[in-house]
Amino acid sequence: MHALGTHLLVELKDCNPNAIRDLEYVKQSMIEAARRARATIIDVSFHEFSPFGISGMVVIAESHLSIHTWPEYGYAAVDIFTCGETIDPDEAARYLIERFECKNPSVVEMKRGIISHSGEKLPHKVNNEAFQMVS
Repeated sequence: MHALGTHLLVELKDCNPNAIRDLEYVKQSMIEAARRARATIIDVSFHEFSPFGISGMVVIAESHLSIHTWPEYGYAAVDIFTCGETIDPDEAARYLIERFECKNPSVVEMKRGIISHSGEKLPHKVNNEAFQMVS
């Protein structure tokens, strides 16, 4: 079975509150997670809320990594959505679990996109001629 993408829903409970409260630490952790997954980083955007909490996104050519933190609860919600076969979203998740000192992680994997049951791999990039045939 083949899909266009893999989406990891990463629940990080019982994290070090100081780690997920620090904007620069969270931002650099997410960038490094993308690098460790062998993703191509396109853009990075993070915002720190008052009195605390961070939301951020690392846009990658292969999709995205996003995070929302609640340091007062030691909790972070992370999405890692990747397309292609050269990316390793599990490596990104492992790195973030370690980096945020998470004692109670949960990872749910979802396949996204058109799923082929015939065993035929789906292309992640199509040329203009192939696109016109689909339209």
